[in-house]
Amino acid sequence: MNSSIKPRRNIAVGGPVLDGNEALYVQECLRTNSISSVGRFVADFERKFAEFCSVRHAISTCNGTCALHLALIALGLKPGDEVIVPTLTYVATANVVRYCGGRPVLVDVDRTTFNIDPAAIEAKVGPRTRGIIAVHLYGHPAEMDQVRRIAQRHQLFVVEDASEAHGAEYRGARVGGLGGCAAFSFYGNKIVTTGEGGMVTTNDDVLADKVRLYRGQGVSPHKRYWFDVVGYNYRMMNLAAAIGLAQIERVDHHLARRRQIAAHCDAQLASLSEFVLSPGEALWARHAYWMYTVLLSDKVKKTRDEILTALEDQGIETRPVFYPMHQLPPYREPGGAYPNADYCASRGICLPTHGRLTDADIERVCTTLRHILQA
Repeated sequence: MNSSIKPRRNIAVGGPVLDGNEALYVQECLRTNSISSVGRFVADFERKFAEFCSVRHAISTCNGTCALHLALIALGLKPGDEVIVPTLTYVATANVVRYCGGRPVLVDVDRTTFNIDPAAIEAKVGPRTRGIIAVHLYGHPAEMDQVRRIAQRHQLFVVEDASEAHGAEYRGARVGGLGGCAAFSFYGNKIVTTGEGGMVTTNDDVLADKVRLYRGQGVSPHKRYWFDVVGYNYRMMNLAAAIGLAQIERVDHHLARRRQIAAHCDAQLASLSEFVLSPGEALWARHAYWMYTVLLSDKVKKTRDEILTALEDQGIETRPVFYPMHQLPPYREPGGAYPNADYCASRGICLPTHGRLTDADIERVCTTLRHILQA
């Protein structure tokens, strides 16, 4: 074996870019012993993230699922209430409804954006319906005007699940302030990361106070160690917020880099348009490209999983589009009709999308996919 031949490095599907003040701020936490939920970085990160989303309040949490859960608690969701949820989403969107004793009512999605289909919502509104969760899946915003009109007509709340869509825009406005409140995730592979973390954003002062109350075990803001409600320990650590502050300081760079990657992928895959549909971007939208997600056309005879395996064999990590909720055991609906979600899930592939990719990495991914599809 020729030891001078270096093996090609594996290409990860996602990962953080920590090229700002992350280390400096974390060192300050260690130097000042401010490593729990008390410290300047929590407040600074919340303030900067609120500015980023153009909202009055941003309340940090220990992860994105907790952010969604707190949003529903603050909105008063009760056992037996129903919330309309797109079937094509990460499982946490439906789980948090169950945490509150509610029932997620599933609807189909739009095949182009992968997001909730407003035309499918109206038929699912019933006497127990309390709200709608609009998910901005993989970084493309949902069609919020239609969602809000339906919600207003039926007096429903609207929560944005913006976990994957930091910086995405709908008709020129950033997600996070397009509903009654929004939830973000800062998991390690997100555009803005704190390792683990989340955020609730809102312009509603009363709702913000409720989120803060329930986030911190329900302790009264006016009397120490006095608890008016049963709360939760959902606070963010100062250590995590230190990383988040450094991330948000560089967010414009991170977003611009992802759009560059998407444009490069578009160009590389243009010759495969009969086999692969690249992610669309509605005229009213600005995609954040958390994941560059393609759909295999009906001309591709290999299964989605066969293609994922072939890419993995070449050192390229990918991920399938999420299984729809109606296919999973906790939410299974035998005979449920969600054709668009089923199609997207069975034909969708998330390609590597993160700021550490080089142009050579992108070309290798696209060239390898081309060879697999044309073999």
